[in-house]
Amino acid sequence: MSTVSEPVSLSAPRGADAGLTPKQLADKYGLSVSGARPGLFAYTKQLWARRHFIWAFATARLVAQYTDAKLGQLWQVVTPLLNCGVFYLVFGVILASKQGFPGHTYISWLCIGVFVFQFTQNAVQSGTRAISDNLGLIRALHFPRASLPIAFTVIQLQQLLISMVVLVVTVLAGGIKPGKTWLLVIPALLLQTLFNTGISLIFARIGSKTSDISQLIPFVMRAWMFLSGVMFSIQDKIQTWPHSIQTIMALNPASVYMDLLRHAFAPIIYNKHQAVHQTLPPHQWTYGIGWAIGMFVIGYVFFWKAEEEYGRG
Repeated sequence: MSTVSEPVSLSAPRGADAGLTPKQLADKYGLSVSGARPGLFAYTKQLWARRHFIWAFATARLVAQYTDAKLGQLWQVVTPLLNCGVFYLVFGVILASKQGFPGHTYISWLCIGVFVFQFTQNAVQSGTRAISDNLGLIRALHFPRASLPIAFTVIQLQQLLISMVVLVVTVLAGGIKPGKTWLLVIPALLLQTLFNTGISLIFARIGSKTSDISQLIPFVMRAWMFLSGVMFSIQDKIQTWPHSIQTIMALNPASVYMDLLRHAFAPIIYNKHQAVHQTLPPHQWTYGIGWAIGMFVIGYVFFWKAEEEYGRG
């Protein structure tokens, strides 16, 4: 005679686990919420463990960026040169901003400003889309999401390093002689990279929630560029402004890093073979270090706070 087995309910724990809440069961068997945000130090350890992935991802994206172009990777050199050429024509020649610069040094001064500012500009713009443009990768694989905005900042750094070859040639062609201060280019770039990483992390979180921010960023960056003295000396324009405004302008991080790079490359310029010493504004290195560490810490913590939210519908 066949027997009919009673249905077994799996909705509640039985035996020794009877009466335990889901949280108590999870604690008992060492279970955790899938995708839960780890602690800050644990998160940093996970991120460091994936440093090779970050570098490989950045390198692959950089190589693929100009794959379809006939000139290929040459565009990484041609693009900044074209930008410098356009700015020189408009601001240097038409608006006569090159007046007051000895010899051909304005071209070098301009190119340094363009390269440095575009490093920050591109880091912000790519960081804004770092999460929204890579949702497939985020949803398919488990890894610290900060890897993406950091990787995009590394891409911009790699592009800048390639452009530095052109910049060095431009500086030498402008009559500026190499010296010991050129070694200061390395710490200056490291500080700016740290600053760019922090601001990229901030905009990556904002961009993941508000896609419209990517439409606003180009206008904000354009205004920031004109207020930072990329194409002309901003100090000469604000001498009659209130002291408080001048202080704020002096604290502008874009201007700070441009000043550090410009002074590192050209502490001495030549006007008809006569040496002219350039004075680095006071406390610029202090400002540069403060902006780099402060922005990185703020951006890193700000991004980490929403780690479990990235990639959700």
